[in-house]
Amino acid sequence: MRGPLPDYPWDAMAPFAARAAEHPGGAINLSVGSPVDPTPARVRAALVDASDAHAYPATAGDRELRAAIAEWYLRRRGATVDPEAVLPTIGSKELVALLPFLLGLGPEETVVFPTVAYPSYAMGAALAGARAVACDDPHEWPEGTKLAWVNSPSNPDGRVLDVDALRAAVARARELGAVLVSDECYAELGWEAPWDTERIPSVLDPRVVGDDHSGVLSAYSLSKQSNLAGYRAAFIAGDRELIDRLLTVRKHAGLMQAAPVQAAMIAALRDEEHVAEQRERYRARREILLPALLAAGYRIDGSEAGLYLWATRGADAWESVAEFAERGIVVGPGPFYGDGSTEHVRLALTASDADIAEVAARLRAAPASA
Repeated sequence: MRGPLPDYPWDAMAPFAARAAEHPGGAINLSVGSPVDPTPARVRAALVDASDAHAYPATAGDRELRAAIAEWYLRRRGATVDPEAVLPTIGSKELVALLPFLLGLGPEETVVFPTVAYPSYAMGAALAGARAVACDDPHEWPEGTKLAWVNSPSNPDGRVLDVDALRAAVARARELGAVLVSDECYAELGWEAPWDTERIPSVLDPRVVGDDHSGVLSAYSLSKQSNLAGYRAAFIAGDRELIDRLLTVRKHAGLMQAAPVQAAMIAALRDEEHVAEQRERYRARREILLPALLAAGYRIDGSEAGLYLWATRGADAWESVAEFAERGIVVGPGPFYGDGSTEHVRLALTASDADIAEVAARLRAAPASA
């Protein structure tokens, strides 16, 4: 039997959320990146049209869905992917948390992930009983590493790995005999040069791996680009042998994407207009929130892409969390994202235009007494 799991970290936010709720204008929650904008009408229509889903869906995904994913990789990521080397998943968090188990990792093996990272990478190692190691430099990834995660653009700090950095990660993973998985869920949301005009590279980009996908996987979610968080619509692609293994295990476990959701994913993947519209919504919110944070004495680190602003004023993160709560603003504490994040907080752009404007106004008002 595995050892005890850690407490759910967000439970520690309860008193700060309660304090924020006491603000005369009410609480505004920027701590969780849950989309607030409408799901595109054509995606919802596709879901409804496919709702007579009386038969079990294919775990591998409908042929049309696999083709749409492959087409999307070529069109949006510049990568050629075999439609038989893709696999839909029930959201990306499920994939991240279960992947070490699905790959058969155990106590003798190591999972590596970034030092500032989404906590589900470490949780996935814990669920499989594997060793979890936070390390950013591929050259320092330890022997015994069997799964290495990179995250670009990163949650929470919005940093992007360029082609050279991804190439180095692939080379080291292959040297160790490890599977390398790149979590690329925010790839459509580049803000600062060069990513405001250039495509954020995928690990499957031929400039990174050539035409050899062995040992390499790319993970993506439609939650952010298409406002489909409630649909649990994501996928993974790359090494055909690894995809076949994951497919087999998922068949045994009954992990299959619902047929109406598959139809919705096809509609979302083949429509770029709604993605561009959503990107502009987030860009506009970022352009309001970022200068307000600077005016309030915060520095923004990274944050060149993605859905968040990674802010610090050089104080303990929990002091900043309390300061924001005094203003009726709930933010994410840096310590939730690793031991090296003790002075940062994360603010999501996933709030309405009115709420973002109100946050900016509160930040520009007289300093709060935390």
